[in-house]
Amino acid sequence: MSSRISQRQSLTFRARTYMAFAFSPQPPIADWLAALDAMLKRSKSFFAGHPVALDLSAAQLDQAEIAQLVAALEARHIRVLGIEGVEPSCDLQLPPVLRAARVGQDIERPEPAVSSANAEPAASSANAEPANAVAKREQPTSLMIENPVRSGQSVVFIEGDVTVLGSVGSGAEIIAGGSIHIYGTLRGLAMAGAAGDARARIFCHRFEGELLAIGPHYRTAEEIDDSLRRGPTQAWLDGNTLKISAMN
Repeated sequence: MSSRISQRQSLTFRARTYMAFAFSPQPPIADWLAALDAMLKRSKSFFAGHPVALDLSAAQLDQAEIAQLVAALEARHIRVLGIEGVEPSCDLQLPPVLRAARVGQDIERPEPAVSSANAEPAASSANAEPANAVAKREQPTSLMIENPVRSGQSVVFIEGDVTVLGSVGSGAEIIAGGSIHIYGTLRGLAMAGAAGDARARIFCHRFEGELLAIGPHYRTAEEIDDSLRRGPTQAWLDGNTLKISAMN
């Protein structure tokens, strides 16, 4: 007699975090779309391939108007991942309503851990750091890219700084939660402070880039003085103003 053994497929669930641009449309929506069109005209590839979340808490749109806005963004090749700031509804085929996302905060850069073979043990447990605090401090807060970043490639590191020892090609992008250091030529996009760190800066040995951004503040190539091109350049925030200057 043969027996059949049924095997049940195991299911594995993992929680993952994905990066998305968050749009907060302001009424009137027609004017907001016109401003978006002006930006896309200056940098057509800025949102290419990136999902977008819509925060509609300030827009006060009904379901039909939301559907029209989503369609208008899709016509501009902008993918809407989900919507915030509205009540869930099944009346129309809309992207899902997202749970409240964590707003980017300033990144606290931990002090580097110091190890020594001759270090004395702690005098008492009262002065000892919790194990989870030590583990958190030892997590890497920087990413080093030794090879050139070629056209079409994307490097995203929200946990801290990004250093590129080579060049960044046209159409490539570097997105960092902290600062960006490029020791070659920047021809693509560089976005620092993506996690809300207003202290982040961008440094490059030779600037020929398409766009520089720190947090929500950006400048496209057409808005950057030609005298800064083909030389060492840095960018930083002064309040809400993105400053760009040559480095001597």
